[in-house]
Amino acid sequence: MNEPTRSDEILWRHLRDLPYFRAMLRAVEDSFYQGLDLPGPVLDLGSGDGHFASVAFDHPLDVGLDPWWGPIRESRARSTYKQLICADGAKIPFPTGYFQSAVSTSVLEHIPHIQDVLNEVGRVVRPGGQFVFCVPNHRFSDLLLGVQFFRGLGMRGAADGYARFFNRIARHQHLDSPEVWGERLRKSGFEITRHWDYFPKDSLHRLEVGHVLGLPALVSKKLTGQWVLGKNKASLWPTYLITRPAFQQPVSEQGVCTFYITRRTS
Repeated sequence: MNEPTRSDEILWRHLRDLPYFRAMLRAVEDSFYQGLDLPGPVLDLGSGDGHFASVAFDHPLDVGLDPWWGPIRESRARSTYKQLICADGAKIPFPTGYFQSAVSTSVLEHIPHIQDVLNEVGRVVRPGGQFVFCVPNHRFSDLLLGVQFFRGLGMRGAADGYARFFNRIARHQHLDSPEVWGERLRKSGFEITRHWDYFPKDSLHRLEVGHVLGLPALVSKKLTGQWVLGKNKASLWPTYLITRPAFQQPVSEQGVCTFYITRRTS
């Protein structure tokens, strides 16, 4: 893969609005989208509050779809999409072949009925169209800092319990290899044209610790509606120093996430 140039401005635009551990991962994923050709109309599956699309793309995407009204309302305030739809991904209210492209950023891993959703994406994306998405993969649980700590002490039961706990709070339903995703995609009419792993162990550990250190940001979000109050670079400099190594060198054969570019075959 030809890696995109990673402008620090991409990292800053996420740090200004998100807790550092989320900003670090989203900035990496943002950098992968730069330079991709996504012909419209474009569907964003699991569009959430619209923050990612508002900073990763230089124009509104055609349709944002999410099953929850709360994020839809936040997204509407950002004017990120030309149209917002509250619906389940397994019941997309558009005609067959309506979209030329679809994207989904760290969403599919949370969906229990994943094959039904992929089949529906396959229905609404026209032949030759693209589906671009990213998800954590099969290495994620084994490389968690807590898992490695407990295994180092010979406490495999505690390690397995920690992995279950972390994945429960992260709402992970699927942590799978490219082979597993490839079979799901084949059933829904897609083929993988390119994929790469990213976010190595050190970055995962920074993200993991950030879930604890990010508690003040959660309180801020609940009280003010904003994750980050001090948005100037001076205030954010410590988190910039923490996140920049993960942003600058994200691609790794041992990465715990995978970015997929796929094509609708028929």
